[in-house]
Amino acid sequence: MKLKNVATGSFEEILIDDGFYVLKIQNEGIDNQQVTREINKRYIQFHFCLKGGGKFVFNDGNYALEVSEENSLLLYNTQLDLPLNLSLAPGSWMVSVVMTIRKFHSLFSDEASYIPFLNNENSEKKYYAQEAVSPAIAVVLSQMINYNLHPTIKKLYIKGKVYELISLYFNKNTDADVEQCPFLVDEDNVKRIRRAKELVIANMAEPPSLPELSKEIGLSLKRLKEGFKQIYGDSVYSFLFDYKMEYARRLLESGQYNVNEIGLKIGYSTSSHFIAAFKKKYGTTPKKYVMALSNA
Repeated sequence: MKLKNVATGSFEEILIDDGFYVLKIQNEGIDNQQVTREINKRYIQFHFCLKGGGKFVFNDGNYALEVSEENSLLLYNTQLDLPLNLSLAPGSWMVSVVMTIRKFHSLFSDEASYIPFLNNENSEKKYYAQEAVSPAIAVVLSQMINYNLHPTIKKLYIKGKVYELISLYFNKNTDADVEQCPFLVDEDNVKRIRRAKELVIANMAEPPSLPELSKEIGLSLKRLKEGFKQIYGDSVYSFLFDYKMEYARRLLESGQYNVNEIGLKIGYSTSSHFIAAFKKKYGTTPKKYVMALSNA
């Protein structure tokens, strides 16, 4: 496991197995962070942007692919080496999974035909794919970036998470799933639900009521509830609770605010209510959580 501080960012490379590693890159500065690494054509690459955005540059700057927040990029080319040449924007986080195609085949040995670019007819082609990060994948990525574990088990933890990440990435919806969930076929409805998520997050200290939210996004209350559950896997307020607790946890880790200040920021009028909510989510109090961080 290699950890390198890069100005006000960090670059961490974690070896999972022979020919299989994870890169965690965070740019907390005000300038673009340049990250380079040799990667030859024996490797397949998965890049996930949690926050901000970045640009992958190829062929001496003649070609580039951009990846924005909550999106992913898959890269595989049997004909050309695709070395990592990333320009990561300020305030951006990226998690990359890189493995040999032999290792990748071993993960799907019984179901190779299920993955499009493992078919014999595609074996000599290049394969680039960009798609949105699902809520389930976003959770795993956040866990890979933010964890508080003893150094001796960090590699084991990341190894488990990266296998979970790849499993979720290839857990594509079937046509049957779409038929059972026609709501998701309507792109306009999906945009409205995403708008609802943005609204509750932006107003987390004083979130709108469901009827207010329904009116604001232009969907019936029933469609709001059903759609939110289908897209984010939870009710509006359960989702918001988890988001607020994660936000509070990050503020605690920053060391810039006390418990009372954090509670007020996320909408708790008294610190006791915030402490109870935090303990419900994480099984410990904010104070004990901070103490554990300082002893890690």
